Amino acid sequence: MKIPSISIIGDDSQAGTYVLRIHLKENTTLQFGRFKKGKLISLPAGDYIYIGSALSEKGATSLGRRLIRHATRSRNKPPHAIREKMMHQFAEYGLGNGNLLPRHGKTLHWNVDFLLDLQSAELISIFAIRSPRRLENRIAKWFEHDPHTEVIEPGLGANDAPGNTHLLRLRADDLGWISLTDNAMAVLGENTLNQTNNIEN
Repeated sequence: MKIPSISIIGDDSQAGTYVLRIHLKENTTLQFGRFKKGKLISLPAGDYIYIGSALSEKGATSLGRRLIRHATRSRNKPPHAIREKMMHQFAEYGLGNGNLLPRHGKTLHWNVDFLLDLQSAELISIFAIRSPRRLENRIAKWFEHDPHTEVIEPGLGANDAPGNTHLLRLRADDLGWISLTDNAMAVLGENTLNQTNNIEN
């Protein structure tokens, strides 16, 4: 069975919520910007998930632009391999308009930026919900309490959501990832799901 690298569900909104699956190739110690005063955090090799949202219908905080930004590294570093596929498929689905690349390059800002900027980290899967509804914290709380995830540092990735953690370690294989995203949709309810687009590798 071939596992989709990109799954997009929901309506025709340009806004949405998403879950990124990131593979870290080697054990790493990383500062996430100014998070907890620059605390060094140990990251074992393996998979991680990040839950985020982009709730504008246009501009830099629309869903398509935010996801392409995540797949872009800073300065002259090569982008994540999945980025080209994202740009083609987003155009096919009408997600985003025009050139979705960051207009002035990428400056590291969000906690997850510091992980995604590493050459040893690769964005490998995206699960996105096209909807203007605020779903990020609800989905993040569900993932945080799932037995297949682990909090590596409380509050990581959730600077604007006190009490939440949006960057988690994932202990699941490909089929486990599909099961997790399917279960997350079940938690949200059927009304969120109007259509599904899976992109095969």
